[in-house]
Amino acid sequence: MPEYILETRDIDFTYMDGTKAINKLTIKIPRGKKIAVIGNNGAGKTTLFLHFNGINRPDVGQICINGEPIDYRNKAIKELRKKIGIVFQEPDNQLFSASVYQDVSFGPVNLGWSQDKARKCIEQALRQTGTWELKDKPTHFLSYGQKKRVAIAGVLVMDPEVIILDEPTAGLDPVHTRKMMDLLNDLNQEGTTVILSSHNMDEVYAWADYIFVMVNGQIIGEGLPVEVFRDKEVLMKANLSKPWVIDIFDQLISSGKVDNTANIPTNREELLEIIENGIYRHY
Repeated sequence: MPEYILETRDIDFTYMDGTKAINKLTIKIPRGKKIAVIGNNGAGKTTLFLHFNGINRPDVGQICINGEPIDYRNKAIKELRKKIGIVFQEPDNQLFSASVYQDVSFGPVNLGWSQDKARKCIEQALRQTGTWELKDKPTHFLSYGQKKRVAIAGVLVMDPEVIILDEPTAGLDPVHTRKMMDLLNDLNQEGTTVILSSHNMDEVYAWADYIFVMVNGQIIGEGLPVEVFRDKEVLMKANLSKPWVIDIFDQLISSGKVDNTANIPTNREELLEIIENGIYRHY
């Protein structure tokens, strides 16, 4: 099985109004990882995501899944969209049925699954996302956070190899943001490759296994979170800020309050441990 589940090879894409959204972009998504694609509005993140499951088709270049070029014929695209699921930033763009259960059942019903298989998969997806108790509720009565989770359930019911989420925590409060990130961690631990975009650099730094940075339809940097967020040139080009954990850690080092041999913390808990376990220099 190929190491990379998704690849793009020198793809270009221009919208009908003449806006060039993707420019000679090559990216390789490692299988089974938590991937973040970051960049400011207009960088091309959403446009790239829409290429991954065939909604957009490149003007130039090639997209591969499991090492094989995407086949854009109707039957093949349907199969592709079972493997690669996208959850849009605005859940109302995905929810259109009268009830939660009906909405999540849309895919299985259209694919002609047996009632037993469909029922089992729908219940599993709803329970995974914590929305089973909402199954009979009208979708227009859901809270914003509930709508986001139901939209994810509608993708999970197809048992995709990859789930792509465009700004999954946008508009959520801290409690529901944490629940969302926990859900994405759980999905990844079950073997799903998870790709997301986010403007929250603290969130990305603590969550991602690997990061790609986009500017003007191109990848200008990639690597482990620590590598990306300590690359001043890349951050400057992308107009991105350092996560607060790294920012504070760097300030403690520069002021001589923390030994510069300390491991770079990846989250709040690791930073506190550095400070509390004797690496912090008391004066």
